[in-house]
Amino acid sequence: MADKTPAQRVALARHAGRPGTADYIAALFTDFFECRGDRQCREDASILGGVALYHGRPVTVVGHRKGRDLSENLKCNFGMPGPEGYRKAQRLFRQAEKFGRPVITFVDTPGAYPGLEAEARGQGEAIASCLSLLSTLEVPVLCVITGEGGSGGALALAVANRVLMLENAVYSVLSPEGFASILWKDAGRSGEAAEVMKLTAADLLSLGVIHEILPEPEGGAHLDPAAAFATVDRALSRHLRQVEREGHFAARRYETFRRIGS
Repeated sequence: MADKTPAQRVALARHAGRPGTADYIAALFTDFFECRGDRQCREDASILGGVALYHGRPVTVVGHRKGRDLSENLKCNFGMPGPEGYRKAQRLFRQAEKFGRPVITFVDTPGAYPGLEAEARGQGEAIASCLSLLSTLEVPVLCVITGEGGSGGALALAVANRVLMLENAVYSVLSPEGFASILWKDAGRSGEAAEVMKLTAADLLSLGVIHEILPEPEGGAHLDPAAAFATVDRALSRHLRQVEREGHFAARRYETFRRIGS
């Protein structure tokens, strides 16, 4: 699929039928026990997380959730978490470290919710605390970018020892529409923006932002989810073994992010 333009990959990353976090959890993990609530304010359905077994071993799994239809989209705020979602993620990360469980995250969000009420309840602090906590966890952290990876809302779950990215996923500081609106005052130039933003998996691998590109079925992961699940499963198993052999999880995570752009 090397012939796909960045704009086409953005469209595929946003495809309504593309497998999401709930689908990967159902396909790759067993005995999933969902944990809800941030113990401060409320439950945020746009972050799905809990404890599960991965090939028979306990892990903590957390990811963005957009929903499948309009009803679920509204319930999950179209995959845009508020501070409660990020505080729930922090609760799960701390629990994982306490019990020595690897953390596996799935990223698929246009970005954190930018509404006034989210800011009033501490959106910026919640995201920053996620970044800080993930940076220091002394357990393995693996991240898979499955669809959109937008801004700090995505990075909050992506400070990992290994960042893997599906072939047609995108990962950037903001959306192409937002980029075009800011730079050219014209959101209609989003296709042009996608060309210059370096948001594709190939771009990000060359820049050292991600560790591996995971190939998708021809036409996109939504056309053959089972094949996409198998690819992700093999990559996660392999990288988890490698990370555990290396040890010094927080120190190596720090080194990984310090090397970006060097």
